[in-house]
Amino acid sequence: MSAAPITAAPSAPAAGPAMAMSVDVEEYFQVQAFARLIPRGEWARWPSRIEANLDRMLALLAESGTRGTFFVLGCVAIEHPDLVRRIAAHGHEVASHGMSHRMITELSIDQMRAEAVESRRRLEDLAQAPVLGYRAPSYTIGPTTRWALEALLEAGYRYDSSIFPIRGRRYGYPDGPTAPTRMTAGGASIAEFPLTTLGVGPLRVPVLAGSYLRLLPAWFSVGALRYLKMRRLPAVINLHTWEIDPEQPTVGPSRRGSWTHYARLGSTPATLRRLLSVARFGTIADRLRELGLIAG
Repeated sequence: MSAAPITAAPSAPAAGPAMAMSVDVEEYFQVQAFARLIPRGEWARWPSRIEANLDRMLALLAESGTRGTFFVLGCVAIEHPDLVRRIAAHGHEVASHGMSHRMITELSIDQMRAEAVESRRRLEDLAQAPVLGYRAPSYTIGPTTRWALEALLEAGYRYDSSIFPIRGRRYGYPDGPTAPTRMTAGGASIAEFPLTTLGVGPLRVPVLAGSYLRLLPAWFSVGALRYLKMRRLPAVINLHTWEIDPEQPTVGPSRRGSWTHYARLGSTPATLRRLLSVARFGTIADRLRELGLIAG
């Protein structure tokens, strides 16, 4: 049984830097780290936990009256259509996470465009609201896949939030923007709200997103956010729905081999509460409007 709607307070104009909250809505077994262990054809064999995890996330955000952006995977929306309706009913922004959770590096431009079009159509039908934003699975818009930005414009999106300006194993755009901006795509441009990093000398340290938020001590994440707020620098928190679920089934022989997926899952809600108490967070679309990067 789904939880009763708890409508978050309307998102107020940011009293400081542009701070946004985001959630990637996907099942624990759909992550790229488990792609070899659980092929897509075997997803149906694993128990779904997305409904309960979503309701817990909605309740966590409602505690502080926070509105956020939920990047929903299209295949999840097909299996759980009421999930999208609940996100919208709680006053949050519904955005796209693609259809199949295939990384952009695995798709052709035609395949990526088709997924972007289909997911946007399905999500708009369920949410009864425009879908403006997109986040690539595993943040895989980078130097070699920048063509995806043009495909997003062609599919009707107004912003992207996929670029992680770090050098990672599966993803990263080391020379990408570190603050919200507009990026050229074909003969036009699209707004970009990149994932958050801190500059430490010549390095950029990832903070406030996914495993980095969980694996780094809470005091470090809170300190990083306070530093960004003091410097009036924009930031976006990003979590996955499965990251607040320490009871999820173990994939593979043990959790030791995938410790970055399982580590500190039980501490995520407390860390998120502390972060949300530091600043006023809103949806990515609202913050981009305040920065003058998208209209309307």
